[in-house]
Amino acid sequence: MNPVLPPLHRRLRHAARTLLAASLACAAGAAFAAASLTVLMGDDMAASSEFVQRLRADQEPGGRFELVRLGPGGTEPQPAAEQATDAERAANAGVRTRSLRAASSPSSSADAPLTMAVGPAAARAAVERPGQEPLVLAMLSRLEYETLKASSPALRRADRRVGVLLRDPAMTDQLALVNAVLPQKHRLGVVATPESEPLVRELQRAAQGANPAWDLRVEYAPDARSIASALRLVVPQSDALLVLPDLIGDNQAATLSVLRAAATAGLPVFGASEGLVRSGGLAAAVSTPSQLAQQARQLGQKVASAGNGGNAPLVEAATPATVRVNATVARGLGLRLPEERELTDRLAAPR
Repeated sequence: MNPVLPPLHRRLRHAARTLLAASLACAAGAAFAAASLTVLMGDDMAASSEFVQRLRADQEPGGRFELVRLGPGGTEPQPAAEQATDAERAANAGVRTRSLRAASSPSSSADAPLTMAVGPAAARAAVERPGQEPLVLAMLSRLEYETLKASSPALRRADRRVGVLLRDPAMTDQLALVNAVLPQKHRLGVVATPESEPLVRELQRAAQGANPAWDLRVEYAPDARSIASALRLVVPQSDALLVLPDLIGDNQAATLSVLRAAATAGLPVFGASEGLVRSGGLAAAVSTPSQLAQQARQLGQKVASAGNGGNAPLVEAATPATVRVNATVARGLGLRLPEERELTDRLAAPR
């Protein structure tokens, strides 16, 4: 007997099994991609339009994709598609819009219906809608989600599964970026607002769970006039500053106050937006709306394939897809940093 035949036979059999598994996986992915997807859009921001455009582009042929455009306050659908701007028409090309009343009509189980809400206004409308089809609430900040959770008991209905995709990365990922850039430094300063307490608690848990643990200094600024005094306490005890995605991080004047204080002290500033990096921050871990749309589809698959509904939504932070670095700031601080691609790979490595 030819001794080459048994190994060859095993290789062929293994290849056949691999091909079959890949085919089944592709079929399963296509089945979900072709599912019935209703998208609620509650604002006209460019990021939301980009998110919806990517969802539409990724929809498989044969899938039902319907867009519900909400009016001010997220309560009524806008009556006329012809009022859309050129950017909106590009985002919604090929999308069939319908009224909110029609969108809430039931679909057959074969369609695997899923509703996805884009932004806080759409999330509020989606949570209050009747029906039991699974929901994915996307493009929410952590604080927007906490506000929704506190004000909308319907978010915890036991007969409906809900997934929440936050637009900001988890604090563990933010700390991982700081560690990758400043591996010998472990004193991190933060100026927060009283409303930022959920973010601060998450940051404290991440800092304590790191190895080695971070020496975290947090000071609160009740209003814009208090930021300067809070910075005077934080800066001398920090090796770097972190700007949270809160009322300070979302306010250009407040963010610039942090950046100026850091520049004067020679401290790097980290955050979660490209705008921060362009304004003088050192680095940020970010996800674009298109990348968030891909993650939202994956979360939708988890929610749609889960068992019975539960009281607790499935919450995911944005997976940082890209690290942005301000090379000019790095040179000014005398830092030699890895390339953006290498830093991105380091953040993705533990996943």
